Amino acid sequence: MQDTFIYEAKGQTLIIHMPKELDHHNCRDLRYETDLLMSECYITRIIFDFTKTDFMDSSGVGILLNRYKQMRLGGGRADYYGAGAQVTRVLKTAGIPALMSRYESKEEALYG
Repeated sequence: MQDTFIYEAKGQTLIIHMPKELDHHNCRDLRYETDLLMSECYITRIIFDFTKTDFMDSSGVGILLNRYKQMRLGGGRADYYGAGAQVTRVLKTAGIPALMSRYESKEEALYG
């Protein structure tokens, strides 16, 4: 089971490939690792990849909102793609679609 995050930099865009489960156990790692990456690189956009994510709880929502706010403060943006039914329900309940654009694929998120 993939429980770690995979990060991919494309210029000033950071793509975060989310694990199968996003909960309070691994959100600490995500917070720490993205803080480090954002301080080392000039990141102006974060794209969250939910293609492998089956479960997300309120800790996941919290980290998304935190990263969204950080991007907005710096004039950047945060978006996501690949959210399945369960993740989409959680995102809608939290109001995330009003803050971030949803894309169907990585390519669409990067170039669409």
